[in-house]
Amino acid sequence: MEFAKRYFEWQFTMAAKHLGSRVLEIGCGLGNFTQHLLDREFVVGIDIEPRCIEGRNRRFAGRPNLIGIGMDVLSPEFPDLRRYEPTSIACLNVLEHVHDDALALTHMHGVLPAGGTVVLIVPAFEGLYGPIDKLLGHYRRYSKRSLRETAEGAGLQVKVLRYINSIGFFGWWFNARILKKTEQSEAQIKVFDRLVPWLSRVEARMEPPLGQSIFAVMVKP
Repeated sequence: MEFAKRYFEWQFTMAAKHLGSRVLEIGCGLGNFTQHLLDREFVVGIDIEPRCIEGRNRRFAGRPNLIGIGMDVLSPEFPDLRRYEPTSIACLNVLEHVHDDALALTHMHGVLPAGGTVVLIVPAFEGLYGPIDKLLGHYRRYSKRSLRETAEGAGLQVKVLRYINSIGFFGWWFNARILKKTEQSEAQIKVFDRLVPWLSRVEARMEPPLGQSIFAVMVKP
């Protein structure tokens, strides 16, 4: 969907600015975010879906600085990724799909050196959880407090914690609490698509008081 493409491109550009030269991408999928990291020294992408790793590897064939591995962030083998010496981790719209998010963040902490960075995007506001979340396989939505506490419990220091996508908040609330829908309508998608360019410019200058998602940057002390 075009609205999703434009919205995620905005998210991806924001996230890439906070990542270093050696990146571990958790939940890399087919590589939609990876394409923003082609200039990095080395990028390791992991995903639990073999078809995604296969597709991503085909998409970026011939790029020696990119590799893909089939792996779960909760896997006992995850700490072995230290051998790739990542200096930062990207986990965008993924943590909500992980049943043990505390262990996932502990694993991320474990593979990073001191000063390493974790960049997250997660869905915001537990009260917005509804049929669409359930259908998408979300275990939870987050408050700033719950995300901070989980991160600090894993040994990470939160440096940036802000809402993004204020317009999406109201659409998600309307679908979850009023319509109880399992997907967004075409009309909603078209309206949001028209608002994305304006929304990204405004939110680049100031944090909205609420949002559909939380953007976070965390550091290993």
